[in-house]
Amino acid sequence: MTVATQPQANPLLKAWQTPFETPPFAEIKPEHFLPAFEQAFADHAAEIAAIEHDPAAPDFANTITALERSGKLLSRVAGVFYDLVGAHSNPALLEIDKEVSLRMARHWNPIMMNAVLFGRIALLRDVSASLGLTGEEKRLLERTYTRFHRAGAGLDEAAKMRMAEINERLAHLGTAFSHHLLGDEQDWFMELQETDLAGLPGSFVAAARAAASERGMAGKAIVTLSRSSVEPFLKSSTRRELREKVYKAFAARGDNGNANDNNETILEILKLREESAALLGFPTYAAYRLEDSMAKTPEAVRGLLERVWKPARARALRDRDDLQALVAEEGGNFALAPWDWRYYSEKLRQRRANFDDAAIKPYLSLDHMIEAAFDCATRLFGVTFSERRDVPVWHPDVRVWEVKDSAGRHQALFYGDYFARPSKRSGAWMTSLRDQQKLDGAVAPLVINVCNFSKGADGEPSLLSPDDARTLFHEFGHGLHGMLSDVTYPSLSGTSVFTDFVELPSQLYEHWQEQPQVLRQFARHYQTGEPLPDDLLKRFLAARKFNQGFATVEFVSSALIDLEFHTQPASAISNVRAFERQELEKIGMPAEISLRHRPTQFGHIFSGDHYAAGYYSYMWSEVMDADAFGAFEEAGNIFDPATAKRLHDDIYSSGGSRDPEDAYVAFRGREPEPDALLRRRGLLETPAAA
Repeated sequence: MTVATQPQANPLLKAWQTPFETPPFAEIKPEHFLPAFEQAFADHAAEIAAIEHDPAAPDFANTITALERSGKLLSRVAGVFYDLVGAHSNPALLEIDKEVSLRMARHWNPIMMNAVLFGRIALLRDVSASLGLTGEEKRLLERTYTRFHRAGAGLDEAAKMRMAEINERLAHLGTAFSHHLLGDEQDWFMELQETDLAGLPGSFVAAARAAASERGMAGKAIVTLSRSSVEPFLKSSTRRELREKVYKAFAARGDNGNANDNNETILEILKLREESAALLGFPTYAAYRLEDSMAKTPEAVRGLLERVWKPARARALRDRDDLQALVAEEGGNFALAPWDWRYYSEKLRQRRANFDDAAIKPYLSLDHMIEAAFDCATRLFGVTFSERRDVPVWHPDVRVWEVKDSAGRHQALFYGDYFARPSKRSGAWMTSLRDQQKLDGAVAPLVINVCNFSKGADGEPSLLSPDDARTLFHEFGHGLHGMLSDVTYPSLSGTSVFTDFVELPSQLYEHWQEQPQVLRQFARHYQTGEPLPDDLLKRFLAARKFNQGFATVEFVSSALIDLEFHTQPASAISNVRAFERQELEKIGMPAEISLRHRPTQFGHIFSGDHYAAGYYSYMWSEVMDADAFGAFEEAGNIFDPATAKRLHDDIYSSGGSRDPEDAYVAFRGREPEPDALLRRRGLLETPAAA
């Protein structure tokens, strides 16, 4: 072992002498991670062995609480590692990631399948009524039992051995999938010549020049495969052949027959998931995953998706005909294609609503939208934000704010990493370096939002599209779920809830971004400081439901494909592309619209299992979020204090400490009303007035 990796020299293994004991990123090198993980695995294994071999009779303190206290170093090291792998990777980290994913599976398998541990937990569950537990403790005991049971702790030894093999292989395949996707995204870009800029707004060109500079191509302009680059290009470029080239490259990620191809990876993942579900007694992987969710069954999920699919498809087909008519009106002698939809839809929106994204982007600067997100949180929950420049970060673009509660006490740190770069995987997400808990004194969370917005060039601010601004509020809603968490136990902290409930706090928060009083205050022209003109605001609000057929079809088709991948026999899926075509034909997918995530780039469901058979969750949560915002509308005040207090207490601060259905009913006073989703998207056909 070199001097650089000796424990005393490894910053991951030392006490952090930084503000709020945050990771000292400048000191942390790739070579520090494997030794740190080795130590963390060893520490955790020893802690688990002590619980397993405790001679005292099992009780809540020596079993459940002891489990909650275990693994602190592992959580700390893993938090830093996975933040860097997702947000600022390099070849050395990606190589380490391959080994860590395998080691992580090998570490957790014997813990989660430990018969003695499971026996102690099961015994406590059987006598839980006599233990005098609090509500949170009862919930923790039940969730701990469920986690071990669903991991295979009750299986015989042969089945456990096979389950461990499956878990290790799935860990490898999930890592490979995400690395392949990142590889395809990093390898491709399209340089724009001056003649290629026709139709592109100045803000896009500035971002394209900034993206080129990021890749060492100063003075040039490029389109990358980041969604924040692709979608505005498809909306604005008048060059149909370039739109086609960009669209096809975006759609082909992970499906190019090269070293980054994900087709075979998907087939193996599906076979192994099916086998793991069968070992646990479930007919399909979807049945296994959904048992531990609000939806409970594949049939319930399919029912929701099909209810939404029918009106969305009908709306999309009507819109398609209108777009084709617009092509013909302009003298175009071609059938509308997927790379045309956004372009002609934008034209139609300009005509019908007299609105286009380019008109509002100068008023949606990143800094102003961050201020808006913070201000809404202050008005709803009393928290305040002040920027800190003394907290170490992993990239110069990352910003940090200290969050204080309404009494001025430290509550959290919030890290914002907003700009696209080659070292970052695509998409937007919330994660944490440390979760809130009160098991051994108050532990304040370190919460992260990562986005992929285009950076403004030459000192100009980053200008957001309405979709970008909504994404910022969405991820900040997740962030608030982590920052406002007020539970005792780490396993129940923040976003540790069912997958089909976790999107409620984030999607609900999006509603405030599009409220007139918020936009009037924070949507200001980046050059003049002038507020958003009332006329433009009205046109923006009127245009919100435009193209919802397309957006809903794009999402629901992806959710249905996910469900079918995990309900149909894996042996019946021998070719991913053929399966995709077959399923799209079955549901009558309009040829002019593509999946939001084609299988080979569907990281939600294949780079790990968090959303596997669970992509529907966004829509399940949208039923709740559309209904939940109605509570503020009914109160006549989008910042109504009484409603906000219930929202804080029952949803944002309670983490996983209570059943999500109970939490929702406590907030709303009733179960969600499903048609709220269709109304929000403008897809509910209302009868004509008499």
